[in-house]
Amino acid sequence: MLGLLDDYPTRSGYVITPVVLWAGGAGEPTPNPDEVAELYRPPLAEIDHEPRFLTIPESDAPAIQVPLFGRFVHAPTGAVLHQFREVVLHGRPTRVAHLEQPVFAWR
Repeated sequence: MLGLLDDYPTRSGYVITPVVLWAGGAGEPTPNPDEVAELYRPPLAEIDHEPRFLTIPESDAPAIQVPLFGRFVHAPTGAVLHQFREVVLHGRPTRVAHLEQPVFAWR
């Protein structure tokens, strides 16, 4: 394990603890099809893009959208990707637990 990113509490009542690790030649991951629709392995350059921060009427906190593969990834995944980018790729201490999820994720 290389380290942990910030815990991210979700609107649905879960807390995500992102773990950064180097798997080396560990082989291909086998996702559980009941939990994972698609598996992506983007190169680091693919996540090195500025996010969008949106204002939504339902919250005082900014909602984050991270561009990836021609679409936008919202929090919590977008928040985790943003923090990884800032800390790992650019060496900038960045907090993300305050970033809002889109309203459709508030279930």
